[in-house]
Amino acid sequence: MKAALLERYDAPLTIASVPDPECPADGAIVAVRACGVCRSDHHAWKGLDPDVVLPHVMGHEFAGEIVETGPACRHFKVGDRVTAPFVLGCGHCADCQAGRPTICEDQSGIGFTIWGAFADRLTITAADFNLVHVPETMGFVSAAGMGCRVTTAWRALTDRADIRPGEWLAVHGAGGVGLSAIMIAAALGARVLAVDVSDAALAKARDLGANAVLNAAGIHDVGEAVRDLTGGGAHVSIDALGSAVTFDNALRSLRKLGRHVQIGMPVGANATVPLPLLELVYARQLTLHGTRGLGARQFAPMMDMIAGGRLDPGQLVTRTIPLSAAGDALAEMDGGQPAGVTVIDMAMG
Repeated sequence: MKAALLERYDAPLTIASVPDPECPADGAIVAVRACGVCRSDHHAWKGLDPDVVLPHVMGHEFAGEIVETGPACRHFKVGDRVTAPFVLGCGHCADCQAGRPTICEDQSGIGFTIWGAFADRLTITAADFNLVHVPETMGFVSAAGMGCRVTTAWRALTDRADIRPGEWLAVHGAGGVGLSAIMIAAALGARVLAVDVSDAALAKARDLGANAVLNAAGIHDVGEAVRDLTGGGAHVSIDALGSAVTFDNALRSLRKLGRHVQIGMPVGANATVPLPLLELVYARQLTLHGTRGLGARQFAPMMDMIAGGRLDPGQLVTRTIPLSAAGDALAEMDGGQPAGVTVIDMAMG
């Protein structure tokens, strides 16, 4: 099969012919039709993810069709249109059975611990547990645009933050996952303030439902500015970038008893940051949550909103590219988060 192969970090990808994957007894082989290009892929490409071993195939935001199933896969068949979370649970442990596969001790990470979807075909283990049906009304590009960004934002808001209609959400970083959070929160009836340093990203945030925007460039105290704009502070904040600056700004933007959800993956120098424990966490009685992905069994209410027209992941997609341009798309992220989502369309060659 054809794949975009990562052979050296921070270097062009090689379009190569690699062996077809073998189907596990409990798994499925999916013909990839589309795959999003994510900020997490950029981390892997840069060599910042310790799970990645070279040579490697990245890509975790896929949509496609099943072309083979193992004998123990009973609920999916050849021809089914599917996607899956980027965290594949084992399906058997206590955490998986309790609906918490993102903390499974025997998990796999598509495009990280195992080869991913920058390729013609992809292996999904424990297919009955991990695969998710894609509705016939949803195109492959839109489903790939949903990717990890919409699913992660969905869990962050509905599960971890338990956001309520009328509450203020401050989203720090209007890249793919930040824009997803804005779109979801607006659909859920929350009020949204988008914070970024890019006017283009903030314009996209407005298009997706943000009630207010704030360009943080040159602002001395972003937290104070957010509190002024939201009448005392956000009820919920999200750091959608994963930097020390956006994390600190997000905490400082919260009102008393506010809830922060860390979505952006902090890497390198941002992996350990100062925490204003007395001033913010203790005095304002804040709650801090981490979040990472969404289990396949938790997709249903989100898919219902999509089917009902209340959410449209396709709005996030700003361009499609062929597989051969995947490396260029990653390199472009060196300049910051793009305003929108890039999706590889395998039909483009």
